[in-house]
Amino acid sequence: MANLAEWVEGARPRTLPAALSPVLAGSGVAWFADAFSPLLAGLALVVALALQIGVNFANDYSDGIRGTDADRVGPLRLVGSGVAEPRHVRDAAFACFGLAAVAGLVIVVLIAQWWLLAVGAAAIAAAWFYTGGSHPYGYLGLGEVFVFVFFGLVAVAGTVYVQVGSVPAAAWWAAVAIGSLACLILVANNLRDLDTDLTAGKRTLATRLGDAGTRRAFVGLVGLAVLGVVGVAATSSWWALLGLAMLPVLARPTMAVVRGVSGRDLIGVLKQTGLAELACAAGLFVGLLVA
Repeated sequence: MANLAEWVEGARPRTLPAALSPVLAGSGVAWFADAFSPLLAGLALVVALALQIGVNFANDYSDGIRGTDADRVGPLRLVGSGVAEPRHVRDAAFACFGLAAVAGLVIVVLIAQWWLLAVGAAAIAAAWFYTGGSHPYGYLGLGEVFVFVFFGLVAVAGTVYVQVGSVPAAAWWAAVAIGSLACLILVANNLRDLDTDLTAGKRTLATRLGDAGTRRAFVGLVGLAVLGVVGVAATSSWWALLGLAMLPVLARPTMAVVRGVSGRDLIGVLKQTGLAELACAAGLFVGLLVA
């Protein structure tokens, strides 16, 4: 039976900036619009964190029972390593999805926007079917698309909407920046696992683009994130350029990717990329706070 430390590692805490960042950036936009609500922002954060941990456990379960994680380079996989029963990991994923659903329902009740229930259901379905089901979209090279949509557009715009009641242009630009950086984490992850995914038959975007193409995609996403931050500044306040605080954090991992670092050496790139996303979101929040 897995111990507490192994469950924590299985939750993949290094990915949690992808959950915190959209809520932080979106709350900055809400503050700029004089509509920030600590309660609604806190509930949005619970939804985001629960979904992120849930999708991590769901991926662990689905990849584990398929054998995709049998020879994994990265951090511990609960099912693939055999330290936890598959059904326990699956139940942990469902518990997280349940928590996200409850927090989301509270938001809907508070703002009386019942159509958001459909958005929440779609987010939970996307979390499960990334590697779950008979035709997981993560095995079709669509993982980055769904991450951009749900951990970028939906998460940031949703955080803004539940507080402001609308989605201004600055929110969409912030969503582009945060979504690009969330994709960057997945690109780094799939670049690290490229060889093992090819062997297991997991057709991620990295396996489709190949090593060189994936590295170019990484650099392109950095550029798109910069464009997103500039877009926020142009549609709100130039103080939002504090979001470019991500660039010093991204310098080392980007150079590592360009130089051709692979395998275990990309684990550090993953961590630094997650911190860069958090730096971007924090910069946007502080910039829009002082504007």
